[in-house]
Amino acid sequence: MRLRTFESFWLVKNGLLYSYPSLQHNMKTQVLVMGGGITGALISHALMDAGYEVMLIDRRDIGQGSTAATTSMLQYEIDVPLVQLTEMIGEEAAVQCYRAGIDAIHELKDLVEALQIDCGFEMKSSLFLAHSKKAAGWLKDEFEIREKHQLGVRWLTPAEVRQTYGLLCEGAIWSETAGSIDAYRLAHELIQLNVKRGMKVFDQTEVDRLDTSGPKPKVLLAGGQTIECEKIVCCTGFESTKILKENIADLFYTYVSVSEQGIALNEAIEKTLIWNTEDPYLYMRSTDDGRFLVGGEDSSFNFQLFQQKIKARKADKLIQKMEEIAPDIKFVEDFSWGGTFGVTKDGLPYIGKSPEYENTLFVLGFGGNGITFSVQGMGMVVDMLKGKPHPLAEFYRFAR
Repeated sequence: MRLRTFESFWLVKNGLLYSYPSLQHNMKTQVLVMGGGITGALISHALMDAGYEVMLIDRRDIGQGSTAATTSMLQYEIDVPLVQLTEMIGEEAAVQCYRAGIDAIHELKDLVEALQIDCGFEMKSSLFLAHSKKAAGWLKDEFEIREKHQLGVRWLTPAEVRQTYGLLCEGAIWSETAGSIDAYRLAHELIQLNVKRGMKVFDQTEVDRLDTSGPKPKVLLAGGQTIECEKIVCCTGFESTKILKENIADLFYTYVSVSEQGIALNEAIEKTLIWNTEDPYLYMRSTDDGRFLVGGEDSSFNFQLFQQKIKARKADKLIQKMEEIAPDIKFVEDFSWGGTFGVTKDGLPYIGKSPEYENTLFVLGFGGNGITFSVQGMGMVVDMLKGKPHPLAEFYRFAR
């Protein structure tokens, strides 16, 4: 089968796991979570665990926004290298943000295991490849600062990478902590678990505007209904840029191609997330059902009228680039798709209160590791609602 559609592999593979009613009347709740993707699923779970009355809404069916398009690569690395982030916010702060990513991957592993959710979660290592000799120079500096702070890394020579992985590069950072997951399935299963615990969920429920001028915020829906609550937690990803005046992220369109099942991979590649130093970078990983995924070719242009043709060209380019790096892999495309994502100037998320809205928190995990940022947001949101300080709040704040 060769499927080139607007729908992602995860959506086609899993189908519509659970469906929920649209909201047709006025309601009240203690905390309203806006956004039914992986971020909203994780945050609402943390709120339920903390004892809050929670309602979750989404303008689409659950999980059919960015969560359906994600490559579900779990990385502690931030899109901005540690060396560069150090120059922006200081070495101690930058290392703290990187360590938070490592902790988040382990926290997600513990959550999936504790709840016994079948979502293809696998712990892996990662490989950050230098695509040129010039790139190898700054990547070696990146390795040295990570090694200095004991982030679980090794430097591999081009010969070592070729021998172990069959990949061509000019050197690489190997990291011991990474993972992969089916985020679409996890979001669905986590939300369904909390529905059974009393959480109310409504999909196909579109918000017209937020009114946070009073002592309690109100959400006015496109259908005329109103939701009254004590707090709002907005988990709507790149779509939040439409309701915020602050320019928090630039939006890009990324492309992904997935092979047929049964692709021949050596064991080292099966257990590793791979990405390189190109701009935009190429990324690759195996899936839990025996496929190989390659993504990248990011673009700031997204012409919907020509998207199918653009996507076909981008998929061909991705496969060509993959074959240059991994000449031993015989890739036969089965699925390809594209999706929108946001990039911040420092690679960090926005988690906390925006000065534009009262009684409203945002959890916006932009970049290539948005899932790990969302995991970090679980504890941050609960602390913020309880008035407790959180060590990451300063770095992820609005108006920074």
